[in-house]
Amino acid sequence: MALPILDPNAPEFTRRYVNLADPRLGAQALVASDEFFAPKDRMLSPEPAVFIPGKYDEHGKWMDGWETRRKRTTGYDWCIVKLARAGTVKGVDIDTSHFTGNFPPAASIEAAYVPGGGQPDDATQWAQIVPSTTLQGNSHHYLETNDTQAYTHVRLNLYPDGGVARLRVYGQPQVDWANVSRGAALDLAAMENGAYIVAANNEHFGAASTLLMPGRGINMGDGWETRRRREPGNDWAIVALAHAGTVERIEVDTAHFKGNFPDRCSLQAACVSGGTDRSIVTQSMFWPVLLDEQKLSMDAQHVFDTGLAALGPVTHVRFNIFPDGGVSRLRVWGRIE
Repeated sequence: MALPILDPNAPEFTRRYVNLADPRLGAQALVASDEFFAPKDRMLSPEPAVFIPGKYDEHGKWMDGWETRRKRTTGYDWCIVKLARAGTVKGVDIDTSHFTGNFPPAASIEAAYVPGGGQPDDATQWAQIVPSTTLQGNSHHYLETNDTQAYTHVRLNLYPDGGVARLRVYGQPQVDWANVSRGAALDLAAMENGAYIVAANNEHFGAASTLLMPGRGINMGDGWETRRRREPGNDWAIVALAHAGTVERIEVDTAHFKGNFPDRCSLQAACVSGGTDRSIVTQSMFWPVLLDEQKLSMDAQHVFDTGLAALGPVTHVRFNIFPDGGVSRLRVWGRIE
């Protein structure tokens, strides 16, 4: 997997929320009107799109994305994607990287909710969440949405044809908490459960949202990594938990971080109601300590299930690393309230 390229111009929703169109979480490109030059599945790849000069296949120039043939009839091309989880869509990125003379002039996105894990059919009702938008070649198109409904599928429409390198659908998974057992501990910091990053002071080498991804990191690029700190203090990230809960176990995984793992870590936590993200960042400096400073080691999973403060139900945690460095995953196991 290639090292992620963090776009400094990307809006906040790309760092805060999970990509519901990530195949590593179970998303699938189900069907497309056409995929003559490049298959639809390639559009969902979690890796940044690449361009390989001189690489051709039996259909023509090899392109890293989904590309349809030149349309000679009326109509437009489209692709239906099954999201990894039902969720509310906060924003999208229609990425035309490396598509220059073959990108679509415009695109729109519709969404649908299909209950019971079914597939869309002719009776499915589609709602427009991104209206027809002009596209540019070799560019990211970050588009925020204001729809509060939960969806299971999206349909990307290209007007009339062309290629898209990557489609990202950032959102918050929907969880039916009424049917979640109160007796079993679950990872309250898991993105697939609805947790998200409120803020992080630095994400120079890796996004803090990666901390909340499932599984273990596959390389050093699959984690949160800050720049080398040259001034006093420490780095931190604030996580809004998926649900209020009483924390019973903390896991800090420094997989693949060897010469750049943090020396120590600690966690603070609080039950927050209301307030803006800016106010939460300020408040977090004064939250009570959930886990005192603990020594970390390279490329290892650290489990802390003793010495946790009895804070009762909490909704947010502040993960502090001293003084800087990289962490692959953070797990906050607890019982929901």
